[in-house]
Amino acid sequence: MAPYMSFSVAVFIIVSCGLMDICSAGNFNQEFDITWGGSRAQILNNGEVLKLSLDRASGSGFQSKNEYLFGKIDMQLKLVPGNSAGTVTAYYFSSQGPTHDEIDFEFLGNLSGQPYTLHTNIFTQGKGSREQQFRLWFDPTINFHTYTILWNPRQILYTVDGTPIRVFKNLESSGIAFPKNQPMRIYSSLWDAEDWATRGGLIKTDWSQAPFVASYQNFVADACIWSSGTSSCASGVANKAWWGQDLDSTSEERIRWVQKNYMIYNYCTDAKRFPQGFPPECSVA
Repeated sequence: MAPYMSFSVAVFIIVSCGLMDICSAGNFNQEFDITWGGSRAQILNNGEVLKLSLDRASGSGFQSKNEYLFGKIDMQLKLVPGNSAGTVTAYYFSSQGPTHDEIDFEFLGNLSGQPYTLHTNIFTQGKGSREQQFRLWFDPTINFHTYTILWNPRQILYTVDGTPIRVFKNLESSGIAFPKNQPMRIYSSLWDAEDWATRGGLIKTDWSQAPFVASYQNFVADACIWSSGTSSCASGVANKAWWGQDLDSTSEERIRWVQKNYMIYNYCTDAKRFPQGFPPECSVA
């Protein structure tokens, strides 16, 4: 059964870029740097497509030229097809340092014909362990699909093809840290994690299938660019629909529906992992 969307959710998710100084749309040559893997990472079609590959010698990765502090950022991915067991395609936002903040999408490979696992996590002040995992309700290797992070002072919202799947709310009033002061770059990598990625490491990488390839297109950042200690959202941010966005009751219902039908792991229900009690946001939220 595929997730459903009402018109109100579509309006919430689809936000057009407004002010030019805080919106950038998709040329990989202009927006990203290849950071490792050499020729295994390629920017093609005059910057419209980026491909990462993994072979037995190395994976590959890239990062954004810009740092961002809040925004709505879309990326379309087409994941490694066939037997991708042991591989991880990571797409995430991160600041730097031991007290870094981070917002993660990680796609864990699978044996051919089995569903991908979408692994999500959030770090605040260097502390993570907030994993939620989902089975995707489609084959993410046939076509491109849109993975979105909406990050504002109120919440972090994950969506897949416009369907909200997870929210992490700002609960600072309850003493829970929230990412709001450290600008983040966007990173992505394709790498070998056969020791844990597929069925906890039981299924190893089949290198006869290499090279493994993941593709990217249609990057859109309707976001606040951070430069020299100043945000481009210093003025005009009131015009950005995502800035003060909270979830309405319909969107919260969609998240509950997705989590009921497609969530396979939630740290807030893993009593063996937290014998002294769950993290505070589990009960407050």
